[in-house]
Amino acid sequence: MDLKKYIRDIPDFPKKGIIFKDITTLLINGKALKYVINKMAEQYKNDKIDAVVGVESRGFIVGSALAYKMGVGFIPIRKPGKLPYKTIKATYALEYGTDSIEIHEDAIKPSQNILIVDDLLATGGTAGAVVELVSKLGGNIAGIAFIIELSFLNGKDKLPGQKIFSLIQY
Repeated sequence: MDLKKYIRDIPDFPKKGIIFKDITTLLINGKALKYVINKMAEQYKNDKIDAVVGVESRGFIVGSALAYKMGVGFIPIRKPGKLPYKTIKATYALEYGTDSIEIHEDAIKPSQNILIVDDLLATGGTAGAVVELVSKLGGNIAGIAFIIELSFLNGKDKLPGQKIFSLIQY
């Protein structure tokens, strides 16, 4: 399936000069969404995944559907102040400053095999911060899956030694 035909480009969002890759046009197509979830599940079917970690907010959509398909739990990673229990935080660099994400301190048990899922790999800052959080809690990162990879931004360089999977590359 040619997933690129389900991705909408939004110029100058969230700021001038950026072309935002909008996956909502993929999500509203049942066949395309099912294809994405099935392909990701197939990629990791032999990795004995214990839980899927999804990054706010589009990673929640794909991650929870994938966790359901794989019959495992789902762990949310959120912006600071959004999770109700004790958390740990990772901060990462953006083009124009920094941002942070958090996870519940008891969300991952040591040695659990974790699959990290998000919609898009760009510069690798967010994914790198997620790797940091999962590692701090003792999780084994089985892989990191994305719908889209903007390979020209070299985000994989911030994820050395990680098994990266993406369905679409630009």
